[in-house]
Amino acid sequence: MFRLGPSAEIPPWALASPTTFTSLTRTGGELSLMVPAHVVPTDVEAEGRWFCLGIDDQFELDVPGIANSVLAPLASAGQSVFVVATFDTDYFLVRDVAAAATVLEAAGHRVLLA
Repeated sequence: MFRLGPSAEIPPWALASPTTFTSLTRTGGELSLMVPAHVVPTDVEAEGRWFCLGIDDQFELDVPGIANSVLAPLASAGQSVFVVATFDTDYFLVRDVAAAATVLEAAGHRVLLA
């Protein structure tokens, strides 16, 4: 995960892994890129390793409580979480995927790790 200036071009290598989680968000203040670690050049300063957990289901945009059912138990356990929502589902980036999986399973979620 890293950021560039708001008018920066998207680096071609950022799109090099189209079948894995990639998120590019441009705002008035930044271009934020979440890409697989293996595509980031060694000379690019990136924000540590995060692991992506996703909800394996599609739901309507206005269904309440979906993200909270994941965030609340993780927050209670002191886990840092970065959330990325798409049109179809939500993704949760965590630092410690094993600990997050344990917390989520205890909260009633089924967690499948690849």
